[in-house]
Amino acid sequence: MRPTPSYWIEKLGLTPHVEGGAFREIYRSELIIPRSSLPLFFQGPRSASTGIYFLLAQGQFSAFHRIAADEQWHFYYGDPLLVYEITHGGRLIEHRLGQDPEKGESFQTVVRAGSWFASAPAPGSEYSLVGCTVAPGFDFEDFELARREPLTQMYPQHAALIARLTR
Repeated sequence: MRPTPSYWIEKLGLTPHVEGGAFREIYRSELIIPRSSLPLFFQGPRSASTGIYFLLAQGQFSAFHRIAADEQWHFYYGDPLLVYEITHGGRLIEHRLGQDPEKGESFQTVVRAGSWFASAPAPGSEYSLVGCTVAPGFDFEDFELARREPLTQMYPQHAALIARLTR
């Protein structure tokens, strides 16, 4: 029998995430990069890297947000996850995480620093268990949750997707 989302939440010690779904930080590098060695948009020193478990169940989504670092996504278990990335130039990239390359799925993908991105289980999915690695490491000072109206004004060609994946 396949584990349920609640099984993974309990076994992995996941808690609700502000952008949606459930997560737990599992790694934070002890190596600290000083502010003077980072690009200007970082507000302070950062760990070299961080990693989390992240779970989205059917009907849940991770709302559009952006961070100051690249974020590598890793597929672990469950059903395919769609990660939507809007680049600086307004191009929409749909990353499909999963275990079936015949369906265009991959085990890993990267969202570039500063891109707006959101995610949701693919249609027909029960849940997706993934991981995210951020380098330089994640810090909420570098996190911005999108507001629907301003993001829609910036990228009107993606208005329907933005309306669906913002709070």
